[in-house]
Amino acid sequence: MPANGPLLDELGRKWVALAQPTVLVELAAAVAALVLAWVFVAALRRLSGRRDPDSILFGRRLVDGALFPLVLLVFGYVARNFVDEHIPLAAFRLVIPALLSLAVIRTGAKVLQAAFPQAQWLGDIERTISWLAWGAMVLWVTGVLPRALDTLGEVRWKMGSSEMSVRTVLEGAITAGVVLLAALWVSSVLESWLLRSATGSGLSVRKALSNAIRALLLFVGLMFALSAAGIDLTALSVLGGAVGVGIGLGLQKLAANYVSGFVILAERSLRIGDSVRVDGFEGRITDITGRYTVIRSPAGRESIVPNEMLISQRVENLSLADPRVWQSTVVSVGYGSDVDLVMRLLREAAFASPRVLRDPAPSAALSAFGADGLEFTLGFWIVDPENGTLSLRSDVNLAILRALRAHGIEIPFPQRVVQIQATGSGAPGGPAAAGAMVPNVPPDSAQAATSAL
Repeated sequence: MPANGPLLDELGRKWVALAQPTVLVELAAAVAALVLAWVFVAALRRLSGRRDPDSILFGRRLVDGALFPLVLLVFGYVARNFVDEHIPLAAFRLVIPALLSLAVIRTGAKVLQAAFPQAQWLGDIERTISWLAWGAMVLWVTGVLPRALDTLGEVRWKMGSSEMSVRTVLEGAITAGVVLLAALWVSSVLESWLLRSATGSGLSVRKALSNAIRALLLFVGLMFALSAAGIDLTALSVLGGAVGVGIGLGLQKLAANYVSGFVILAERSLRIGDSVRVDGFEGRITDITGRYTVIRSPAGRESIVPNEMLISQRVENLSLADPRVWQSTVVSVGYGSDVDLVMRLLREAAFASPRVLRDPAPSAALSAFGADGLEFTLGFWIVDPENGTLSLRSDVNLAILRALRAHGIEIPFPQRVVQIQATGSGAPGGPAAAGAMVPNVPPDSAQAATSAL
């Protein structure tokens, strides 16, 4: 009970202070800070013209981004200092910690959403940050957290030439989290700025630059966080040697994928938007990360290919030197058709789809003498295979069918000759079995009828 006495006395004094009439003045100042922050952020939102729902500062709505709680915290702190010069503080001792927790939660959530938009664990991390921030706020307001930190600071141990405590470890962890969030924020802003108007080969170069900047910022932030926690960075030389051995033995595949990713982005042999075929899978490259490349097929399936595979195996890049892709379709007509007319109709039918290029122009060729008719191959060029080829080929085939029918050109179908030979009446499968279908005629007559067919 004596250990809890000062804490209970402090809580009692805070409760009595909150019952004073001056609290209404503090609440009015807090509401004024809220209104000013709302107006200020709304004006900035209109002036900037940003309507990006993924924006870290503004978000989908005014209160969804990180800018509003940060501005509200600044205005609230200014209002607190102004009120502190005239009356004793009571409500602001609760308001400021609450605003700080809100700013931490919204900023952390928006930065993580921008840095890892597809992560499945993002919701769990956001909820964890919320619980930790609000829990720390309650413990601070009640006076439990300061006393707990003082107690944890007394738990010390030696680590090499430096002395550490539980409090320094916690403070280092918090500092590391803040620094890493700041590094992710800066890298996300730079990546958005670099990739905003990039296309083609420039997109791959800027993607490589953004990945390198993010890795560098995270490394610098981690070193700063370790230094802030009181860890001697010279002791990391041993850790660096262990990491080198690990990469040489068990992590060589992972390291090879990361190195291959930077090589691919640097030499631009594969770029975002290229149409490629890898290990029997064909599609368009939609993203290149440090470890893997995402290829999306026209059917909507996505393949995650390790970058080392793209370096060590054969890869067909259908649009490396030229984004144009050749497509073809085959049609048969009767042997009595006008060949020149058919070829002209085929070339004209290719333009039924606006996706077909006029330069180079479509070409038609007599490719084979089929068993049932003349086979023609119509070839044409497109520049957007990622939009699919089934509908394109369907439009061209429909135009070919209409043109041939309009000019009376026959499209042959397979014809086969069936010979029927009569056998003895007692033989299995003879005329006795099939008498209802085939008349019992002599072999010479059946052969003559077959020849007539």
